[in-house]
Amino acid sequence: MFINLLNPIVSGAISAETSDEEVIALYLESNHSAYFDLLYDRYSRKVFAKCISLLKSQEQAEDATQDIFVKLLLKLGNFSGKSKFSTWLYSITYNYCIDLIRRKKKNPAVLVEDMTAANDTAEEISDSELLETNVARLKVVLEQIPVEDKSILMMKYQDDLSIKDICSVLNKSESAIKMKIKRAKEKFMRVHNEKYKSV
Repeated sequence: MFINLLNPIVSGAISAETSDEEVIALYLESNHSAYFDLLYDRYSRKVFAKCISLLKSQEQAEDATQDIFVKLLLKLGNFSGKSKFSTWLYSITYNYCIDLIRRKKKNPAVLVEDMTAANDTAEEISDSELLETNVARLKVVLEQIPVEDKSILMMKYQDDLSIKDICSVLNKSESAIKMKIKRAKEKFMRVHNEKYKSV
């Protein structure tokens, strides 16, 4: 859908070292598709990988990737620079996929944020407990917890996003994000221990 060859007229204005923010500024100033194509080249594989990890279908992930870049094209003027472009694009990708999953569910309430009271006095689960989990078991357990819990754990431990970045993606406060991570870790360990306690 998007042309991946840079127009020779603009190729001198950008290089591999040109920041995303500079490329966006050049695109908004000139409306030249070559600048947008560069963003597509930089991020389409990452967006596709995130889509396939959430949607579990190559065809759906391909369609979602194209839809997300169309959405990005329309919203690029709204990018404020308050967070990194990659974090902003991650937010668009995550929210698009979660909305798609919710629409496909017969009961959208399944994915609504778990508002049940967590026992805040419970002992905090250390990061090492998750990080030391056997990779094969990790994949199995992640597929058995709710997609929003899986996503927030992947943001923190796979994508290495900071709490601040996760706040930007989910549009929530730092304390809310910390609580979501805590609950997701608790669900992960509960499923892991139920499945592998005798192994």
